[in-house]
Amino acid sequence: MPKPEAQAAADPEAAEPEKGASWYRHRNLLGLILFCALFVGGFAIHGNLGLYFNLAGLMIILGGIFGAAVISFRLDRLMLVCRVLKSSFRKKVTEPEDIVEVLVDLSLKSKFHGLLSLEADGAETTVIFLRRALGFLVDGYPESQMRELLNTEMVFFRLRRDEIERVLIALADFSPSFGLVGSVVGLIGMLAGIGDTAIILKTIPVALTSTLYGIIFANFVFLPLAAHLRELTNRELLLQKMIMEGVIAIGSDLHPRILEEQLKSFLTPSSRDVKLVSIERIREKFQIQPSDMSRMADATESSSEESEGMMLKQHKGAADTDGNNH
Repeated sequence: MPKPEAQAAADPEAAEPEKGASWYRHRNLLGLILFCALFVGGFAIHGNLGLYFNLAGLMIILGGIFGAAVISFRLDRLMLVCRVLKSSFRKKVTEPEDIVEVLVDLSLKSKFHGLLSLEADGAETTVIFLRRALGFLVDGYPESQMRELLNTEMVFFRLRRDEIERVLIALADFSPSFGLVGSVVGLIGMLAGIGDTAIILKTIPVALTSTLYGIIFANFVFLPLAAHLRELTNRELLLQKMIMEGVIAIGSDLHPRILEEQLKSFLTPSSRDVKLVSIERIREKFQIQPSDMSRMADATESSSEESEGMMLKQHKGAADTDGNNH
C-alpha cells in the first residue's frame, strides 16, 4: 500500500490544497459570471430581454454551424474537442512550483533509496508525461534516447492540440456566415409579405437576431475557447519541459539543490524567491539522519569547488595562450 506522502510527492494533484487555493482555481469562473452579467445587463437596460431571443434565428445558426462542422471534420475529432474542453475546465491546474517540488522530492528519494525506488512513484502519479519519463529512467534508457522520446511526445501533443484549436477557429469562422444566412432568410420572408404587416413584424427579428447570434457565438464562445486551449497547451508544454529536464537530471545524479536551482529558471522571478524545499521537510519525509545531510552538503561543496577549479584552469590556459601569441 503506497504511503500518502509518496503519492503526494509523485502527484501534486493528490496533495491537499492549501488555504485559498480553491479561490485561486475558480477566479476565472467568477470573472466569467461577473462579465456575463454585465454583458447580458447591457441588453436588458434598453428593453425587454426577451426581444433578443428568436428561436428561428437560433436554429439557423446552430444548425448551420454544426452541420458545417460535421461536413468539415470527422465525428471522433469533434467528440475529442468536447472531451478536451470539458477536461480543461474540470481538472485542477498544476502549478510549475508544484512540479519543481515533486522533482526535487524524487531526486532526494533516488539519492537515498536508488533509482528503482521511483518505479512506485511512476505507477501512482496521474501525470502521464511524468509517468512515462520515470518509466524510461527506471528502465535504464540513455539520456539521448530519453530526450528524443520525450521531445517527440511533446511535439505530437502540440500537434494534437493545434488540431483541436483549428476546429474551434473554424467554428468561429462559420458563425458570422450563418448569421448572414439567417438575415437573408428573414429579408426574403419580409419581402414575400411586403403588403402584410404581421409577416414583416414576424420575419424582421429573424434577420436581425441571426446576425447577432453569429457574432456572439464567434467572439464570445468559439474564439475565447480556442484562446483558452492555446494558453493551457503552452502551460502544459512548459510543465512537460520541466519534467523532461528534471528527470534527465535525476538520472545524471545531479544534486537535488542544484536541480532545484536549475528548475527555478523556468519560474517567474517572483516565484523563485520562495525556498521550495526545506531541510526539515526533507528529514521528516525521508527519515534522513543529520549525518547523511552533512555528507550531501559536503558533496555539493566539493562539486562546486571542482567546477570553480575547472573554470580557473580554463581561464589560466586562455591567458597563457594569449601571452604566447603576443
